[in-house]
Amino acid sequence: MTSCFNGGAGWPEPVVRVQAVSDTCGETIPERYVKGLSERPSSLSPASEDGVVVGGGPNIPVVDLSMPDAAATSQAVAAACREWGFFQAVNHGMRPELLRSARAVWRDFFRQPAEVRERYANSPATYEGYGSCLGIAKGGPLDWGDYYFLHLLPPSLKSHEKWPLLPSSLRDTTEEYGEEVVQLCRRVMRLLSSGLGLEAGRLQAAFGGEGCEGACMRVNFYPRCPQPELTLGVAAHSDPGGMTMLLVDDHVRGLQVRSPDGQWITIDPVPDAFIVNVGDQIQVLSNAAYKSVEHRVTVSSAEDRLSMAFFYNPRSDLRIAPMPELVAPGRPALYPEMTFDEYRVFIRQRGLAGKAQLESLKTKGATAAGCSAAAAPVPAAVGSPSS
Repeated sequence: MTSCFNGGAGWPEPVVRVQAVSDTCGETIPERYVKGLSERPSSLSPASEDGVVVGGGPNIPVVDLSMPDAAATSQAVAAACREWGFFQAVNHGMRPELLRSARAVWRDFFRQPAEVRERYANSPATYEGYGSCLGIAKGGPLDWGDYYFLHLLPPSLKSHEKWPLLPSSLRDTTEEYGEEVVQLCRRVMRLLSSGLGLEAGRLQAAFGGEGCEGACMRVNFYPRCPQPELTLGVAAHSDPGGMTMLLVDDHVRGLQVRSPDGQWITIDPVPDAFIVNVGDQIQVLSNAAYKSVEHRVTVSSAEDRLSMAFFYNPRSDLRIAPMPELVAPGRPALYPEMTFDEYRVFIRQRGLAGKAQLESLKTKGATAAGCSAAAAPVPAAVGSPSS
């Protein structure tokens, strides 16, 4: 059964690899992966035709980051994040060859034999390594996906020994990719800050400043599913961190975003673009000027799907609250102070529930602005939900 589950590592129950389930379940998925009627996908992700992603419906805004007018770029990013909480960044400055190489090495990892992948099985202590989704309660519902989670910042948390050795180019490619995405995140942070009418570095300072922020990556692998209409790769959620920079599969759609009018739309990715979304921490810092929007992932019956979610976060022990410049008599602070560590514990204890967790804090913050959340113990590092 080593090809099917990891039975130790401190988890409350054996961890079943969805790759193994996909290979052995035939035409019917196990009951634990079947979502309730209200949670099931409203539309499915068709496979690509001739390598081109099929689409054509409503889509999130596309922002050209190469525009010479910095003010216009900032305004475009801000408008997208105020209305949608998402945008696609094109002409962002990262080489398409690096993006394709990063996807390729991680696809190769998930194609390794199970015994190779299991050498990197993760544990609840840090979540770092090869994992599969578990419910918040033993025997609870499961998502249709496996993942690999790793840290990049702060340097004290980054350990190349926890990164796969195979394929041989994975570590170097991931290191280069991570360094460049961090620089892109810092650039977008300046645009977001200017879009709030603040100094370009203000939002970065609220994260703890350059060099003190957190960064981690979750590579998601969604195996082929015989009944994609019954399950999800990731249930509906908003990202708990600061900002997510998502590199999606170049052949199979799957990301669905809750549109401003409340409908689920399947994103048509622009080739070589990053899908950028606001996380809960930036919604808090901006006092809800920018929106952290609910999203989820569908799966395909025709093809496996891979995505790379890069999470850019505030320093984990820094208290986060609406920035004073964005609080006024007619606009009170909507959220209480809470460190990112405390917020992650809050989310993990309650599980993914759309926007309900952040909204529950908003009520408390609006009625008791300035109160502090009770501290909670947290492991040295805790992973983030995927996108």
